[in-house]
Amino acid sequence: MFQFKKQILVFLILFTSGKCLSQETRATYPGFYDEVNNIIAADSSSKLYVDSIVISGNKKTKNYIILRELKIKKGDSIIAGNIRQLLEDSRMLIYNTNLFSEIEIEPSLINPSRLTLYVKLKERWFVYPNPIFTLTDRTFNEWWNDYNADLGRINYGIRFTHINVSGRADNLKLNLLNGYNRNIYLEYSNPYIGKNANEGFAVGISYTQNKEFPYKTSYNNKLLQFKKSDYSRESYSISGLYRIRRGFYKKHIFSLQYHYAKVNDSVVNSKYNPNYFSSEKSFTSYFDLSYGFQYINVNNINYPLRGKIYSVFITKRGLGIEGKENALTVDIAFRRFHELGKSYFFSWQVFSKIKAPFNQPYINQKAMGYGGYFLRGLENYVIDGVASGVTKLTFSKKIFSFKIPVPFHFHAIPNIPFSLYAKTYSDFGYNYAKKEFISRLNNIFLYSGGAGLDILSLYDFNMSMEYSFNQLGKKGLFLQFRTTL
Repeated sequence: MFQFKKQILVFLILFTSGKCLSQETRATYPGFYDEVNNIIAADSSSKLYVDSIVISGNKKTKNYIILRELKIKKGDSIIAGNIRQLLEDSRMLIYNTNLFSEIEIEPSLINPSRLTLYVKLKERWFVYPNPIFTLTDRTFNEWWNDYNADLGRINYGIRFTHINVSGRADNLKLNLLNGYNRNIYLEYSNPYIGKNANEGFAVGISYTQNKEFPYKTSYNNKLLQFKKSDYSRESYSISGLYRIRRGFYKKHIFSLQYHYAKVNDSVVNSKYNPNYFSSEKSFTSYFDLSYGFQYINVNNINYPLRGKIYSVFITKRGLGIEGKENALTVDIAFRRFHELGKSYFFSWQVFSKIKAPFNQPYINQKAMGYGGYFLRGLENYVIDGVASGVTKLTFSKKIFSFKIPVPFHFHAIPNIPFSLYAKTYSDFGYNYAKKEFISRLNNIFLYSGGAGLDILSLYDFNMSMEYSFNQLGKKGLFLQFRTTL
C-alpha cells in the first residue's frame, strides 16, 4: 500500500512540475504557391505587395505583439520567391512567444501583384494556479536512488502563473512553498515595451529557508549535506533586468541582483567547510552585475530541431559595496540544430564557463551537475570547478506524432498532442579545480553516451528517458522533465 501511495505521489510531482509542447507543424497552401510559381515563371523578379494583415483568434493578446513578430509588414513589397520562407519564419517567431498553441498564416492573392495575410491563432491557457510537489534533491534519480524516494524530502505548495496579464505577453509568477524547504518567490516581467516594442524588463524577489543544504562536495562527487533540527540556512534576493531586442533574433540583457545568505555558525568552522564563504563569518551579501548577448533563431524555442542559439554572459560578483565576494564569470554557449530529412535530426552543443580569480569559496565553485550543465550519464555527480566545458552530440529520429481530442469543449486545449523521438548521444567535458576542491572527476577528460526517448506533449512539456553510461563504468536509466512554466 505504501509503494502504491509513493507511485501516486511521483505522478503528482511529474504532473504538477509543468504543463505540456505543441507539435511542430508547417502550414502549406498549395493553391497559393502554385499561383506564386506561375508568377515567378513569368517574371523571376516579380514582387507581391502586402495589402493588409488580418489577425483573428487573439482574444487577449494585443495585435502589436503579433505584428512585432511578423517578418512581413503591411505595405511591404516582397520578392515572390521569398514569400514561403518569410511566412514560415514568421510562424516560428509567433510560436516562440509561448502565447499560442496553434498558428496559421494563410496568404491569399487579391490579384497577381497584391496579397492579404490572414493570421489565425489559438491562444494558450494563460492562468495556471496549480499545486506544487517538488524535490529537494537535484534530480529525480538522486532522490529515488540516494534517498530511497523519501517522501519527507518533498516540497509542497502552490504556484500561480499568468503568462499574459495585460495581453502584452507580460508574466506574473508567485510561488508559495512549504515542506522540507520554504520559499516565497514573486516575479513580474514585460518583454514588449518602448515605442517599437523592442525593450523589456523584469523584477523579482525571493526568500528561502532550508532545513538541509550542501556545505561541501566529497571526493566521490557527492554533495555533503548539513542538517539541523530547524532551518539551518536562509537567503533572499532582489533582482532587476532590462532587455533590448535588436531585430528578430538578437537580445542584449542587463541585470542587477542583490543576494544575502546566512548559514548555521557551525558550517564555517574546520569540522565542515571554512571555505564555504569568502570570510570566516556565517553570512555574506553581494551584488551580481551581469551583461548578456543572445542570438536565438530556431523553429521551436522549447524543443529545437532546426536553427541555432548562441550566447555570452559576463557576470561580476561583488561590487566593493559590501561583502568580500569577488568573481568575474564568463559563460559561453553555442547550439546548432540540423534537419537531415526523412524525420532525422542532428544537434551539437558546446558550453563553457570560467571564473576569475581561480581562488574562490565553495559557494562560487558550482559547475557541472547544476541546472542543465552536465554530461548525460553523469547526472548523479557534482563536479565543482572554476573552468569547464561540455560538448553534446545528439542524433534523433521522429517516430510518430498524434493528437488526442479533448472529450469536452475547451477552446484553449481542443486536443492533446504527443510526439515521440528516439535518440542516441555522446557527451564530452572537462572541469578544472584547484587542489582544495579536487575530486576524482576534476582535471580529467570526461565522456559519456547512451540512447533514449523524448516524449513531447501539450504546452512545452518534455520528458526524456535516457539509458546512459559513463567512464566510471556506471550505467542506468535517467529521467528528465522540462517545462517553460
